[in-house]
Amino acid sequence: MAVATLANPTRFSALAGRLLPFVLAAALITLAVGLYLSLFVAPADYQQGETVRIMFIHVPAAWLSMFGYGLMAVAALGTLVWRHPLADVAAKATAPIGAAFTFIALATGSLWGKPMWGTWWQWDARLTSVLVLFLMYLGLIALWRAVEDPARAARAAAVLILVGSVNLPIIKFSVDWWWTLHQPASVFRMGGPTIHPSLLVPLLVMAGGATLLFLALVLIGMRNELMRRRIRALGLRAAAAR
Repeated sequence: MAVATLANPTRFSALAGRLLPFVLAAALITLAVGLYLSLFVAPADYQQGETVRIMFIHVPAAWLSMFGYGLMAVAALGTLVWRHPLADVAAKATAPIGAAFTFIALATGSLWGKPMWGTWWQWDARLTSVLVLFLMYLGLIALWRAVEDPARAARAAAVLILVGSVNLPIIKFSVDWWWTLHQPASVFRMGGPTIHPSLLVPLLVMAGGATLLFLALVLIGMRNELMRRRIRALGLRAAAAR
C-alpha cells in the first residue's frame, strides 16, 4: 500500500512537501555543528597541518558523488525492470546534484593535493575515474535535455546509467588495484577506521549533514520535475484539443 501511494506522483509531491522542511532543518543544523567541530574543535594533523580541514568537505562530497550515481542506478532498474513512474524522475533530479558534489570533490581534492603532493592534478586511477564519473553525470544531463520525449529519454538514460555504473567499483577499489597517489580507505575498511576520533567524529557529522542536504535537494528536484512534466502534459493536451 505504501509503495502504491509513493508511486502516485501527486501523493509523492504532497508527502515530499511535508517532509522537506524537516529534512532541510536537520541538514542545516547538522552541517552547522559539523562545521563548528571541523573548524574550531578538530586539531590540526601532525603531518598535514591545517590543510587537513579540507577533508571535512572533500570526503563527504566524494562519498555523495558515488552515492548519487548509485541512487541513479537503482532508479534505472526501476525504469527498465519495474516501470516505476517515479524512477526516471528520481534519476533526472539526482543527476545535477550528483554532478555538483562530484565537482566539489574534484575541486577540493585539487586544493588538497597541491600542498600534499606538489601538484594540482595527477592522472592516477582514483582521480581519473572520478573525472569519468563527473563526465557521465554531464552526459546524462545532456541526454535528458536532448531527447524531448520523456519516455524515450528515460529508457536511453537508464541504459547509459547502468553501463556507467561499472565505474563505481573502479573508483572504490582503484587505490587497491593500481598504484595511486591517493591514500587507501581510512574510514570504511575491514580493520576499522584509521583516523583518530578527534578527526573522525567531525567528518562523520559533516557526512551526515551533507547526506541530508543531498536528499533534500533530490526531493526538491523531483517535485520540480513532476511539475514540469505536468505542465508539458497539459500543454500537449491543450494543443491536441485545438
